[in-house]
Amino acid sequence: MKPIVKLSLLALAGVLLSGCALGPDYQRPEAQLPLEFRHTPGWKVAQPAELGTAVAWWSLYQDATLADLLQQLNTSNQNLRAAEAAWREARALVGGTRSGLYPNANGQLGTARSGNDQGVGKSNEVALGLSWQLDIWGQVRRQVESSEASAQASAAEWAGVRLSQQSELVQNYLQLRVIDEQIRLLDATVIAYQRSLQLTENRYTAGMVTRADVSQALTQLRNTEAQRLDLDWQRARYEHAIALLVGSTPNALQVARVETLPALPALPIAVPSALLERRPDIAAAERRVMAANADIGVAQTAYFPDLTLSASGGYRGSNLADWITMPNRFWSMGPQFAMTLFDAGLRRSKVEQAEARYDQQVARYRQTTLQAIGEVEDALVQLNVLAEEIAVQREALAASQDSLQLTENQYAAGMVDYLAVSSAQTTALNSERSLLNLLATQLKASAQLISALGGGWDMNLSTVD
Repeated sequence: MKPIVKLSLLALAGVLLSGCALGPDYQRPEAQLPLEFRHTPGWKVAQPAELGTAVAWWSLYQDATLADLLQQLNTSNQNLRAAEAAWREARALVGGTRSGLYPNANGQLGTARSGNDQGVGKSNEVALGLSWQLDIWGQVRRQVESSEASAQASAAEWAGVRLSQQSELVQNYLQLRVIDEQIRLLDATVIAYQRSLQLTENRYTAGMVTRADVSQALTQLRNTEAQRLDLDWQRARYEHAIALLVGSTPNALQVARVETLPALPALPIAVPSALLERRPDIAAAERRVMAANADIGVAQTAYFPDLTLSASGGYRGSNLADWITMPNRFWSMGPQFAMTLFDAGLRRSKVEQAEARYDQQVARYRQTTLQAIGEVEDALVQLNVLAEEIAVQREALAASQDSLQLTENQYAAGMVDYLAVSSAQTTALNSERSLLNLLATQLKASAQLISALGGGWDMNLSTVD
């Protein structure tokens, strides 16, 4: 039988054998999860699925400035650029791994001089070689499977970084807007306290009150002015944090003040279970499990021999004039089996390491899923309690404002001293600031809930599956 026929038959046999792949086929690990969230009946838990298209979830706050800042973040955030580059690196690794499925060809052209006791000779050679290590046991295919899963995990991690940075910017922006409201409140309060001080000074000049009332009014005014000044550096801190997130220097970004808070999203009472599948960290953890599973098969192939088919040919001669002629032709062709016969337990150790890494990834995947459930539960109970707390605080504010009005009327009639007015004013101011702080916490909790659900949802999908 001619050599070329033998080589073809061996190649065909190798292709047929390469249909098998050692190692366990991937099965997504089960995670023991509750059927619904404790604090909001109807919310269901699902297994992670493929990463979907990101939703512009920040549009729920109906704030054009916030939307513009998020657009800048998506294009200029340096952490996002680093994550995207890591994904490109992982994707390129897939192509490099897949190349192991195909033959390698190489060429050689050279000249050499050599000598011995009989003289000096010269040799010229041109040759072409072809080699192909057949993937009989599925080693390369398992490596490709592992690298593809790792690339998908890297894509999910990129999405996770994007969601994390978006959520951080939204929370900083919402806090900035609450500080703007506090500035507006304290500016109005300072004006009111200035009027009270003027009124008290006039009454003191007329001999209607004591100097203590003037001192009390002045003390209250100066304390409020100090609180107002403190808000300036707090606002600047959040503004600087936003600048860094959008890839800018702190002095290059200014966020103009507005008169109102962003709208609280109308969060649906019940959300389809598929929403939890949008969590990038769950998707990344599950892909890491898949990669570790494939690595077990790669380790197991070390127990079996490798089959390499190779062929080479060319011309070799000492005289350039008749170098490339039939008499100077050479060729070689044939299969080669190679395997490790003894390694003192190295291969077994590699398999055990791969199996242990798989168990680690499964545990991390399950913990990531549990952590996601915990974050959603935390945000849900916080929003539920805050809604009740805000309602109570609004009643407290209304009562404090009524008390202040009555006390001011009594002071004007000479029935109480200014200490009573100061106390009522302080109570009313603290009540309003407490309400603003609760509204800030509520807005922040809404952003945390959306982030915990993977970054938004279709508002039309507001019923249980």
